[in-house]
Amino acid sequence: MSRTGKKPIAVPSGVTASIEGGQLSVKGPKGTLALQLRDEISYTIEDGSILVRPANDTKAARAFWGMQRTLIQNLVTGVTEGFSKKLLITGVGYRANSQGKTLKLQLGYSHDVDFEIPEGIEIKTPDNTTVEISGIDKQKVGQVAAEIRRWRKPEPYKGKGIKYAGEFIFRKEGKKK
Repeated sequence: MSRTGKKPIAVPSGVTASIEGGQLSVKGPKGTLALQLRDEISYTIEDGSILVRPANDTKAARAFWGMQRTLIQNLVTGVTEGFSKKLLITGVGYRANSQGKTLKLQLGYSHDVDFEIPEGIEIKTPDNTTVEISGIDKQKVGQVAAEIRRWRKPEPYKGKGIKYAGEFIFRKEGKKK
């Protein structure tokens, strides 16, 4: 039994959820998100909450139960509050600057890295070494953060590179004489 799947998903005021054609769509103050529904799971919307239950007693239905509930919770949270990730850039001469629909990164390469900001994602650079990524789709926000981080992952000796805020980089000791 899924402990996560048993909990109902509260739909706050100002948010509407509807099931049409095998798709759940959630509309809120920040926008609209949709999720393709699984046949193994039954979904019901009643008095301000969404309930997720397995449609049958198969192993696949039990496996998808908790995950589908979490995906729907992410839709509701996304259209009400949104999601954000913060990246920190460490290194001499490493900096970032948001210019319109591109993020310009200087990461010690012979050229600047121009990262095209996808639709539905907002990137802010409060200072040269901080990048704040925000949007309503949790998966897309995380994917964009991972793609930016991939350009220069933090290295263990000096800690130079792009890391998530709050991420611990295990530091190694250098060569001994």
